[in-house]
Amino acid sequence: MFEHIVLLKFSTGTTPEQIDELICRTKRLKEWIPGIADIQQGHNFSKRNQGYQVGLTVRFESGHALEQYGPHPKHQEVLAYAKEIGLVDSIIVDFEL
Repeated sequence: MFEHIVLLKFSTGTTPEQIDELICRTKRLKEWIPGIADIQQGHNFSKRNQGYQVGLTVRFESGHALEQYGPHPKHQEVLAYAKEIGLVDSIIVDFEL
């Protein structure tokens, strides 16, 4: 198994409703992209968040599935929406379980 962790930071103009829509779109990726064992995303409520408003974890069945995830057209659609609503920065961590 492989774990993919992402922290997302948005501009001040991004609304909570836009972030909620992003979360819904992201969670649906499991229906479209093979090899996703689990996907979770939500608002970051930590007081130590350093401005990162959303956390994402995706667990993949294999390293190959993780490699295929990034360029997959459905993932690219979600990423385009995140940029459209004001994505400013992201931190990504991948590791093998």
